[in-house]
Amino acid sequence: MKLWVMRHGEAVPHGARPHDSERELTEHGRKEVLRSAEQLMGQPLTAIYASPYLRAQETAHLVREVLGFEPEIRTVEWLTPDTEPDKVAEQLVSVSNVLLVSHNPLVGHLLSYLQHGAGYPPEKVSTAGLAELNGDELLIGSMKLDSIKHP
Repeated sequence: MKLWVMRHGEAVPHGARPHDSERELTEHGRKEVLRSAEQLMGQPLTAIYASPYLRAQETAHLVREVLGFEPEIRTVEWLTPDTEPDKVAEQLVSVSNVLLVSHNPLVGHLLSYLQHGAGYPPEKVSTAGLAELNGDELLIGSMKLDSIKHP
């Protein structure tokens, strides 16, 4: 089982839009996402799941476009920034080879949780950072972090 987790690209600062969920990618953020998306070329993706927040949606759509990925993006509430990693893990029980597009602090905490279980410090992931995890099955604390690539 492979799992990819991507943090959204750089977004406009807080206050530039009325609500955090409406922050959009900057031009630099779009370029970051395009560089990271290239790392997924040729990978056996079966689905892209994304937070409903605008910057994550824009990130997921750019990745989908670069890859020529046919299936629609699956927008899910359980990928918003403050979701607990165990809630995300519950959703991943029957999936394999998927990309999750989300935000910090969730991304860092989820990567740590899947590798080590609860109580470990979060992984550091830059904007548009792409992590690849592997495991025989999704067991908390048993996934292996193959890489975190930063654009």
